Order: sequence, then C-alpha cells, then structure tokens
Amino acid sequence: MTLKTNLWNKLLQYEFDTSKIRGQGYNGASNMREWNGLQALVIKECSYAYYVHCFTHRLQLALVVAAREVIPVHQFFNKLSCIINVICASSKHQDELQKSKAIEIKHLLELGEIKSGKRRNQVGTLTRAGDTRWGSHFHSVCSLLRMFNATRVVVEGIIDDSSSYSQRGDATEAYNYLMSFEFVFILHLMKELMGKTDTLSQEFQKKSQDIGNAIHLVSATKKSLDDFRNNGWERFFGQVCDFSTNHKIDMAYFSALYKCGRYRPLQKDNHVSFEHFYRVDIFICALDKQLHELCNRFDNNAVELLTLSSALVPRKDSEVINIDQICPLVEKYYPTDFDEQEIIRLRYQLELFNIEKTNNQQLCGISTISELCRILAESKKCEAYGLIERLARLVLILPVSTATTERAFSAMNICKNRLRNKMSDDFLASNLVVYIENENAQMFDSESIIDEFKNLKGRQAEL
Repeated sequence: MTLKTNLWNKLLQYEFDTSKIRGQGYNGASNMREWNGLQALVIKECSYAYYVHCFTHRLQLALVVAAREVIPVHQFFNKLSCIINVICASSKHQDELQKSKAIEIKHLLELGEIKSGKRRNQVGTLTRAGDTRWGSHFHSVCSLLRMFNATRVVVEGIIDDSSSYSQRGDATEAYNYLMSFEFVFILHLMKELMGKTDTLSQEFQKKSQDIGNAIHLVSATKKSLDDFRNNGWERFFGQVCDFSTNHKIDMAYFSALYKCGRYRPLQKDNHVSFEHFYRVDIFICALDKQLHELCNRFDNNAVELLTLSSALVPRKDSEVINIDQICPLVEKYYPTDFDEQEIIRLRYQLELFNIEKTNNQQLCGISTISELCRILAESKKCEAYGLIERLARLVLILPVSTATTERAFSAMNICKNRLRNKMSDDFLASNLVVYIENENAQMFDSESIIDEFKNLKGRQAEL
C-alpha cells in the first residue's frame, strides 16, 4: 500500500492521468506479487493496466528459487556448496581433482568406453553456483556429475591424509553427502529441470529478441516439463539407479517406510514409503513448482498481449500483418482506447498498410515496433494511420523483450564496488552512462574529450 501511495503521488505530481495506466512491469519481487501486492492494487483501480512479467529478470535464477521451496532441494544446494568448497578452497585439492580426472579418462579410453577426439574428454573443474550469474547453478550441477568419481577420490584422500581436524571433518561431511542416494537423486533431477529451462533462460538474455519465437519457446518449455512430470519418472529413476549402482551408492528399499531421521520416522511420515517420498514429495513437487512459476510469469493474458506485439511487426519483409489476429485482441484488451467505430476503421487501416508495405521499401525494412512508430512519424503517415500508431504506442508500454535493465543493475555493482563506496550519485550516474552505452562511448576518442575539457576551462577563465 505504501508503494502504491508513493507511486500515485508521483504520477499526480506530474499531472498524469492514473486511469490511463496500460502496463505494469516488475522484477518479480515479493512485494509485487499478483494476489496481494502492488500489481493487484493497481489493477483494482485500473482494470486495463496489464501486467507482463519483465523478461529482464533472471528467469533461471527465479526457477532455482522456486525449486528451493521444496525443502530437500534447498538442502541439496547447501550440500552442493559444501562439497565444492571442500575441493575448491585449496589449490592443492583442485590439482588433485584434475589429476584424478585425467587418470579416469585415460582408464576409460583404454577400456574403449569413451572415444577420443577434438574437444572431447576435457578435464575441467567444479563450478560454484552464484545467485547473480545466469546459468551458474546448471553449470555447477553438470560439473559435479561430470567430475563425480574424481571428486569422491579427492574427498577420500583428504579424509585419510589431512593433518587438520577441520579439513577431515568437512571432508567427512562432504563425503556423506556425496554418497547418499537422496543427494544423487536430486543432483540428477536438478540437471533435468535446469537443462529443460536453460534454452528459454538464455533466449531471454538477448538484447534483441524475436518475441514470437520467445512465446513459442515458453509453450514448448511448459510442455517439456509437463511431459517429464507425467511420463518421465520410469526413465529418470532408471538413470539414477544405474548411476548409483556404478558408483556403489546404497539405495533404500522403496517399499519400506521413509525415515526422515536416522532412527525413526517423523509422525507425519509414518505412512509414507520411500517411493512416495522420492516420486511425490521431491520429483512431482519440484516440477509443479517450475510449472507454477512459468504459468505465473507467462499466463494467457501475457501470451496474447505478446502475440499482439509480435503480430504488428512480421518477422519477414514479405509477410503482411495478420489483421484477423490483431483486431480481436484489440477489442478484448483495449476497449477503452478504441471504440467500436475505431476498431472497424483499424481493420481498414491495416488492410491499406499491408498493401502499401508491399510497394514501399521504407515500410518493408521495419523490424521493431519502436521503428514502426518512428517511420510513421518521419514519413508523416501517422495522420493517415493514426489508429495503427496508437496501438503501437500502447504495445510499447508493455515492458518486454530485452535484458538491458538487468545489465544496468549489474553494472552498478561493477562501477560502485567496495573500494568506491563513497562515490557520489552524480558521479556514479555519469560512470554508468558511459559503461552501459559503451557502443556510443567508443565513438569518442580521448583526444576529443581532452580538447573539450580544455575549452571548458578556457571559458571559465575568461569569465
């Protein structure tokens, strides 16, 4: 409510009409939640202030957070950090890890289980998961799976040879985690989940984005997760069992009662078998969290609005605007911005625009909605196609398509670090402009900037 009050006061200060709010975009923080947050409060007063989740928010990190709502998954990531810290905290241990992996690769090549070739059988190392890095959790899980046997050998060596009781204690704890079936099960599950959503997450990081393809990718990702949830258990569980057998990891008797502790089950788990725990409480629950997160971010309204924005600018120059797709969406989502007569006129304007587009080279080169508005203004066609321009401006309000904003926030951590903590806001803003707009900044050479400063000092001296 405080956020909403401050927002309204700021809009009224600049004499904006709050009833004309048409788009909302946030980074998915808890105080922006759909049911009781700022988003819901705005919609109560402006029913056409549609919310399309900002693609700049790191999607895969949000999906990791959603998965961690399942308690065993949250515990898994803590255990994963513990194992990686035991190895990566020491350069000696990292050298031993790479040496052990090289020996393993040589042995497998001799047995003929793997093949040699260019860029094959790289030694690598373990990767830390970082909450501010795209895809780092996925890479961390994959690195441990790839280096699993070598990691086990190094941890066993630390337990046997280390003279420090703290190192032996940490290594023993890491070894117990590594060789437990629950850890291995969730390790494989996280690889599958994050692997299925990685392509979608990487696509949304691009500065320029084909929204139509992105929406199809969202639907494909949802379907992939749903198919895996409903039909993938047998294949997945078989892979985990094979991995456990190959690495001599003890498996529980799945028909037995699940024991949360070492000696006795919790009261609520008295009638829960191990199979139920792994299949329902972890496998299905984690997948449901992923699907729920994706459905919240890309609901039917958001998908239709993004479809509208992509339909205004066909991907190929030879294609024309799909009028039958646009007009129903305009009638549904913008009834206060277009009356019945204007919707009829919009259809005819789109027909004329399609005809002119095939004959006008300038209109054929349009690739984005913002470019559409610019060319209509420069060619003075905005008067003839006023309804198309109005629709394009409404669609531009929806905060989608690039990761520029997120990169700007990341740049703040680079420009204003611990050593520059006393940097003033004005100086920080100037540095950020140069850093974020580096493509434009490269157009200026050092000599021209020095000459500009000299001229400025000269004028001050004359005054």
